[in-house]
Amino acid sequence: MTEVPNEPVDVVVVGSGPSGSVVSHTLATKGFSVVCLEQGDWVGSADFPGNNPEWELLIQHRWAHDPNIRRLPADYPMDVSDSDMTPVMFSGVGGSSLVYGAEWHRLTPSDFRVHQLDGVATDWPISYADMAPYHEAIDKFIGVSGLDDDPAYPRGLTYPQPPLPLGRGGRKAAQGANALGWHWWPGSQAIPTQKHAHLEACARYGVCEWGCPQGAKASFDLAFWPQAIEAGARLVTGARASRVTTDAEGRANGVEWVDREGREHHQRANAVVLCCNGIGTPRLLQMSASVQHPDGLANSSGQVGRNLMLHPNCTVTGYFDEELESWLGPAGQYLYSMQFYETDTNRDYVRGSKLHVLPTPGPLNAIETHRSLPYDDLWGESFHRVARTHAGGLLWAANTEDLPDPDNRVRLDPTLTDSDGLPAPKIEYRISENTRRILRFTVDRMTEVQEASGAVETFPVEIWIDQPGHLLGTARMGDDPSTSVVDSFGHAHDVPNLFVADGSLFVTSGAVNPTCTIAALALRVSRHIVETARLQEVPS
Repeated sequence: MTEVPNEPVDVVVVGSGPSGSVVSHTLATKGFSVVCLEQGDWVGSADFPGNNPEWELLIQHRWAHDPNIRRLPADYPMDVSDSDMTPVMFSGVGGSSLVYGAEWHRLTPSDFRVHQLDGVATDWPISYADMAPYHEAIDKFIGVSGLDDDPAYPRGLTYPQPPLPLGRGGRKAAQGANALGWHWWPGSQAIPTQKHAHLEACARYGVCEWGCPQGAKASFDLAFWPQAIEAGARLVTGARASRVTTDAEGRANGVEWVDREGREHHQRANAVVLCCNGIGTPRLLQMSASVQHPDGLANSSGQVGRNLMLHPNCTVTGYFDEELESWLGPAGQYLYSMQFYETDTNRDYVRGSKLHVLPTPGPLNAIETHRSLPYDDLWGESFHRVARTHAGGLLWAANTEDLPDPDNRVRLDPTLTDSDGLPAPKIEYRISENTRRILRFTVDRMTEVQEASGAVETFPVEIWIDQPGHLLGTARMGDDPSTSVVDSFGHAHDVPNLFVADGSLFVTSGAVNPTCTIAALALRVSRHIVETARLQEVPS
């Protein structure tokens, strides 16, 4: 645990992931006193499993994405008995960005007005144009790599660094997409092609989703925290937040937290910003119930914890009779396709999916993918042949749009607790029929493109229950306090000095990887705090 004085500060931030790091940095550079509470620890690049030849074994347990399997001291359990998927996350400085693939995509203009276009869900109170300047600032700060002017987006989308190589695998996938007349574009990544600030140039290790040994991926412990600390932000690790405290008028006045030895602390502050992800933020708001807020803090609308969206994933792995160097990254994505992103009235569902191509590093991955084969085709004399196929593999994967449903939610479990006795989250989540139709359609299309590229074997998976770790929508923004938790700047309708700045803000999920939008939203929220600080009510 990092020791810090317990004097009152201007702002206490809970969570040090992408949103918490952006908020802490922005406020500290503007002269605010900031303390950020993080229940996890610093993780050095030398500790990542990709440094070891047995990395595929390490990611099964200690480095598993699922905290119910990993069970590190910083983790809390989740009750997923009533959920079709297992939310995944990582607790540490930088949050789940330590183990994300760094695919870097903005929501499209249509994502902000789904109700207007398709008659479903709710429109955002902001637009693509509102978000553009914040995206540009974040992209420049972390050195995003990509190819400019993708026609799937409005004109003017540019990147500060050139794209990473397509490689043999990317070129093979592009051949199939071209044969079918599909849109595709080189991958945009929060991974620099050239050294940038505290980030090294990509060495193409191919293990991006289990921590970058090179220190090239823009996990936010590297991309923002060094600068935030230099600006004066204080980061307390091993600090599990247990309650946002409020005064007699119901205004936030700090955060109670527990250290690793079980000692209780209270960090007093003039404002509180929650950046705990789409599971942790509603959990903390519900744990912060009081006489003034009996149903949970900032929950007069009853929307805290509701509308959980998880982006169900599907995949089709293809194997080729040629060397594709499929141990090389980024993983990450070689390329992506928005061919099926928008609603098409000729299909039996609304909205769509974002497809992307990844390498298939590791022989154990090849064995796992081939498990549907008959015994003699996989084991015994066949084992080494199958293990070697990973070098000629390509994985087409897809995020599917997950429309909000108030019955998909995060609640406090009545019996399950974490190691400090705090209520664990109970996840209630069912995949909608609309999403299942997207999944089936998308698997068929990815099988088609693998075959068009020349794959000799294909292995479809219609739903990955433990991917992709996109936790969205549980404290959504809106102009109407009766149907939303915060306004368009993450400012709680019910609490004048409480803000949310993570994926909980999402009104709809889109189908692109959300960290790009989460970081831009956090910048928008924190700049708003700076600009309106003198107008905010603060505890007396």
